[in-house]
Amino acid sequence: MVTHPHSIHLIAPSGFCHNSVAALRGIERLEADGHQLTHTDVIQRREQRFAGTDSQRLSDINDLVHMETLPDIVLAIRGGYGASRLLENIDYQGLATRLRGQPVALCGHSDFTAVQLALLAQTGLCSFSAPMLVGNFGAEILSTFTVQHFWQALTSAEFTLQWNTSSHPVTAEGTLWGGNLAMIASLVGTSWLPDIQGGILVIEDVNEHPFRIERLLFQLLYSGILAKQKAVVVGSFTGSTLSDYDQGYDFNSVWRLLAQRSGVPFITGLQFGHDQNTVTLPLGAQATLHSNSNEASLTISGHPILRP
Repeated sequence: MVTHPHSIHLIAPSGFCHNSVAALRGIERLEADGHQLTHTDVIQRREQRFAGTDSQRLSDINDLVHMETLPDIVLAIRGGYGASRLLENIDYQGLATRLRGQPVALCGHSDFTAVQLALLAQTGLCSFSAPMLVGNFGAEILSTFTVQHFWQALTSAEFTLQWNTSSHPVTAEGTLWGGNLAMIASLVGTSWLPDIQGGILVIEDVNEHPFRIERLLFQLLYSGILAKQKAVVVGSFTGSTLSDYDQGYDFNSVWRLLAQRSGVPFITGLQFGHDQNTVTLPLGAQATLHSNSNEASLTISGHPILRP
């Protein structure tokens, strides 16, 4: 998908960029497509396991308030851990004032989910659960699927995703929200988790055994969050290894159980998350979900868009 060249400002709110080769490859690819990247020195920044001190990483976010010229895209370099340390000191009102109505796409996933959901909870600002510099744009083999879906989400006022699934017929409309399940669960009971009524919750995770995912979902169930949702859309859950001990207990077992216990349909099969092929989802946008026994579709609108 060919797009107009955009300005891309890198931020590193989480873990140290341990793969500088991939980071540089991602920068080169984006620049080769005509995009202008700024703040690239964050890929070298380090404090212990983090991409700089808490103050430095916080400034990556808060400095957006005072930028004379805003970038088109704010792109996290990678996830890991560290964003949770920043939440109480983010300038939410400053960001709301500066960014509201501006076509700025805040992009990232994984650990960045904490910042995205906090922004949604505190300000209503929509951001994009999207590919990041190192793991996606800097991958050895760039995913055409991921790149096409990225630009589609950022430049289309309305777009529809379609995928194969196996579920009961469902039609639902509501606010699209979610992201990395571990980060969602970590925000339960805090002011950083948005209170979404009648929403469509999308979840994904990596390197977590089904029983750990079930435990996280029970936290959402017991805290009343699942009951408020019209549907749960399940993205990719990879990186775990089952054993004979599990005796057939797998992710499908988890989805069936939680759907039964919550009364909320779980729609599986969306390519979204840590895999190389991932769609981009605007968190806080409006969505309409349709599914039957074989396929599902999600039509999304109401998010900030860039010039194609």
